[in-house]
Amino acid sequence: MMTVTRYLPLIAAITALQAGAATIVDETVQRPEGARHYLLAQPATPVAGKLPLVILLHGHAASANLTFGKGKIDDPAAAWLAVADREGLLVIAPDGAKGSDDKQGWNDCRADAPTNPKTDDVGFIAAMIDQAVAQHNADPSRVYLSGASNGGGMVYRAAIEMGPRLAAVAVSSMLMPTKNLCAAPKRALPVLVAHGTEDKIAPYAGGEVGHFLLTGRGSGLSAEDSVKYWRELAQLPSTPTITKLPHRDASDKTALVRYVWGSDPKGTQVEFLKMENAGHVQPSITHNLSWLVQAVLGKQNGDVEFADETWAFFKDKRAAP
Repeated sequence: MMTVTRYLPLIAAITALQAGAATIVDETVQRPEGARHYLLAQPATPVAGKLPLVILLHGHAASANLTFGKGKIDDPAAAWLAVADREGLLVIAPDGAKGSDDKQGWNDCRADAPTNPKTDDVGFIAAMIDQAVAQHNADPSRVYLSGASNGGGMVYRAAIEMGPRLAAVAVSSMLMPTKNLCAAPKRALPVLVAHGTEDKIAPYAGGEVGHFLLTGRGSGLSAEDSVKYWRELAQLPSTPTITKLPHRDASDKTALVRYVWGSDPKGTQVEFLKMENAGHVQPSITHNLSWLVQAVLGKQNGDVEFADETWAFFKDKRAAP
């Protein structure tokens, strides 16, 4: 009789291929509320030395599985699996906790979002970082967070409360809170923000977050004021470098304009990726949302892979000693 052991190398190879050239493993970390789950993607080919760590925080009602493309929606965040293998990264996709609406999410800084969970999610992020450093050779000076929607709000909270541990952060489709339960940040960080001008869930002009089926989600500043908040904290000049990105498809009625404050890619930069005519969704070349999803979330731009844009912003930045 054949043994399972004989087939382990083949099984591992198939798993790596299915994961988009990265190997995914299930991990847990113990927290006061119990065991918290996350997925860890590692390069399929072993990498010498310490590895950069990117943590991806999903939106409200989503999951770690969805983040890594294991769901009904082709989430653009799944592009990070290819980046992990190509660049030699560790990428973590954690599961949020359930709030009062029984949907997974994050305890971000919105004081007027009663459906948020009450868990210590900053502590959860810190524990995942500690575990990755201790068990997977993560580089503590190269820890990066990226989040979408409610996950982006959690990135803002982490940037405020654990800034010294982070090298850079990225937020898509989320606003800084109008009613803030977090203290003001004391340390500037490199921040990338992407937001669609036709976002109906986190409105570009600011205001109530949600829609007629999604209530109790709080309110936020405008997208531009959210960017200004971090630009002024970093004491960067008010005039950015502006680049209109090349358009790939004439039928795509969206467009991308990149604004960058700060000229040193190793320094404290702030980038704003303005997604003209786009909705509550990250841009992607390879992970295209269905027409039905776009009917709910808004149009998706196809000019860049947001994972690549984000990694280009992250890769030269290090946490301040």
